[in-house]
Amino acid sequence: MGRWKPAEKPGSPYITAEGASRLREEVQYLWRKLRPEVVKALTAAAAEGDRSENAEYIYRKKQLGGIDRRIRYLSKRIDIMKIVDRVPADPSKIRFGAWITLNSSFEGHVNYRIVGVDETDAVKGFISIDSPVARAVLGKSVGDSIEVELPEYLARLEVIDIRYK
Repeated sequence: MGRWKPAEKPGSPYITAEGASRLREEVQYLWRKLRPEVVKALTAAAAEGDRSENAEYIYRKKQLGGIDRRIRYLSKRIDIMKIVDRVPADPSKIRFGAWITLNSSFEGHVNYRIVGVDETDAVKGFISIDSPVARAVLGKSVGDSIEVELPEYLARLEVIDIRYK
């Protein structure tokens, strides 16, 4: 049996203005700062002689490949991203970019912000618009209750607060 896997469905193209700025800054950092440093180190390692047993050369080659893959990925995402930088017409409903407070049957009060797939950060409470919780709460208002099937359990959520910057 082979290792072939079907292609994953690409994530939503939506991103906040802050997220778009961070992605552009990351590409600039990788391209202008980190990549030249790695190329310089790779050149120095290559000058040491036998490349087949040169651990520094092998490491730098892999590192450069990883940087190039990340730059290629980010460049493609930047080309297709749609920046959402305004408050929706009806701010009483949950839409992309909203800060929400939910009362969870398992966790109590939880705070999330609905963001693009490239911005997710569990520590900050940033959840992807493609996540089960975000999909379930989109379009809901304060006081609405929702049941969400999560991998571990069935969560019962109630919308407590909706905010936009």
